[in-house]
Amino acid sequence: MGTELLNAIEQVHREKNIEPEVLITAIEDALIAASKKIFKSDEDFGAKFNRTTGDIEVWAIKVVVDEVENPRKEISLEEASLYYEGVEVGYEIEFQRDTTKLGRIAAHTAKQVILQKVRDAEKRNVFLEYSDRIGKVVMATVRRRERGDVILELDDGTECVMKKDEQSRSDYYKANDRIRVVIVKVDENSKDPQVKVSRSSGILLMRLFEMEVPEIYDQTVMLKNAAREAGDRSKIAVFSNDPDVDPIGACVGIGGQRVKSIIRELKGEKLDIVRYSDDIATYTANALSPAKINRVIVVDPFTKELEVIVDQDQYSIAIGKRGQNVRLASKLTGWSLVVKTEEQKLEEVTEQMSRMAEDSSRERAAIESELEETVEEKLLVEEDLLEEDVEESTETMEEDGVPIDFLEGLSEEHKQILEAYDIRFIEDLLYTDRDVLMQIPELVNDINGIIELAEAYAAQFSDEEEA
Repeated sequence: MGTELLNAIEQVHREKNIEPEVLITAIEDALIAASKKIFKSDEDFGAKFNRTTGDIEVWAIKVVVDEVENPRKEISLEEASLYYEGVEVGYEIEFQRDTTKLGRIAAHTAKQVILQKVRDAEKRNVFLEYSDRIGKVVMATVRRRERGDVILELDDGTECVMKKDEQSRSDYYKANDRIRVVIVKVDENSKDPQVKVSRSSGILLMRLFEMEVPEIYDQTVMLKNAAREAGDRSKIAVFSNDPDVDPIGACVGIGGQRVKSIIRELKGEKLDIVRYSDDIATYTANALSPAKINRVIVVDPFTKELEVIVDQDQYSIAIGKRGQNVRLASKLTGWSLVVKTEEQKLEEVTEQMSRMAEDSSRERAAIESELEETVEEKLLVEEDLLEEDVEESTETMEEDGVPIDFLEGLSEEHKQILEAYDIRFIEDLLYTDRDVLMQIPELVNDINGIIELAEAYAAQFSDEEEA
């Protein structure tokens, strides 16, 4: 087995450009795993492939310890000293295993490892070769169908796959057919063919124009974007860097030869060539061709929403069959489009004006109602304050007495004299001893008359109570 394995490794190295060391390391790792199964042990194994003879060596590894807890992975210092001199705790001791038990398993393991490494290397090579070719158009030969997918073969023998959603409805694929496809993805770790191709991508349409139109190749005419519903209809946006060159005319060609060649490649797919503009309203109007657009309104520039206004007879043309025209135009421009007739827009504006008028009336009524409530609240507050003032005044009178101001017939001079002696209320005159009041020198001759005024005032309320 040794010589055969060495020859196999060398052959793989030459043909697949895989380094021998990579294969040998993988074989050794696989032999370690196989040894655990063959010897039915959880020991730590090591393996070595002799690069000269091709022989295989397998051994068990044990660690030198003071006290053995796991005899399958550990060995005591005393026992290790019987095999080797000068060993210390922590050393690893190798015990050779009989490789005759491996036999065919070792050969099978090596074969499987080599095959797996070859597959991995081939996948890596395919990835490196085609990852830089994403977006490129290539020729491929149809080989077979698998669950709706189409398996193809590129010119260098590499298999590629065209998923169901990447196929065109107008195409019919037969074995050995030669078709153009565009590479859209390369997957390094895929179990399916790594190279993914498409016949429905807008990139294919753009690449076909690049192949057919020289002005695109020399960048006089530029392709901006493409939108497709493969097998039915497509739109492509173009513009010119040279004002003397018509981009649409350049793409159509004399007698339509250039565009006809592309349509044949796409099996009769309808094609609209649209003039690109930096002004989104103009660009959108062009994208909705062949419909005639009255105006385009930007509804929200942040969410990219537009309203497109057309006459009634252009509405169905702008929408297209099953909404296809407006759907493709939306994909092409990258904006969300809502198509409306002039009548629909007028009705919408009228409704908005009515709602605004109603809202204004309701707002005015609410303001008037709020003002009325504010005025009423203010009046109520003022009434409450007035009542509180009256109540406070009444309470003050009830607590302190009736001011002498209420005595009819009391002169201003006598009033000032009484207040000078701190006699401010009628009750002071009624309940203060008469002899005390007689001591006021300025009122010696008049005090009795003043007291009589006070008694007369008090008598009024006594009569009311008796009544």
